[in-house]
Amino acid sequence: MAENAESPQPMLIVVTGRPGAGKTTLAHALARAVRCPAVCRDEIKEGVVNTLARQGRPGDEIERRVYEAFFETVELLLRRGVTLVAEAAFQHKNWAPKLEPLREIARVRIVLCDVDPQRARSRHVERSAADPERARFHHDRAMQADEAGRALPIAEYDPPKIDGVPTLVVDTSDGYWPDFQAIVTFARGVAETTT
Repeated sequence: MAENAESPQPMLIVVTGRPGAGKTTLAHALARAVRCPAVCRDEIKEGVVNTLARQGRPGDEIERRVYEAFFETVELLLRRGVTLVAEAAFQHKNWAPKLEPLREIARVRIVLCDVDPQRARSRHVERSAADPERARFHHDRAMQADEAGRALPIAEYDPPKIDGVPTLVVDTSDGYWPDFQAIVTFARGVAETTT
């Protein structure tokens, strides 16, 4: 059956922010509210680590495999007309070259989870402590402390900034501001303004 050239484009709802900003929680909640799948980078990584039975190191072949699998999955679903939420803590330099071409096949919106960097780090540390098994899959400790246990400086986070792509900044310090319903409305493409 031939595709209808006039069929509507799917929505790509990008949820991003620094580690500990509450991205994954918001991404899954948004996916339930919008009724679409959530593609989460850390969950893909956990699947790869389960397959290979090794974690890898930041910037190695496993990290590259996860990055490619994430964007290939997103692109495949979009090309099949599936609206989706894509969640990751990628920096601008990693998001931008992959999002630009996707604008041809999807209506892209960015939800940026914003929280004080110190609070984000505290959440990150708490998450690691609450789930000791997480260390098998992620480099949380390497991001938080050196080999002697001294706290590392908080890494900068450079969010994606794509001209013409509506972006909503959500303060995740204590719940969500704007509130969750406003985020859902934005994600569905009802509001066309950038906040």
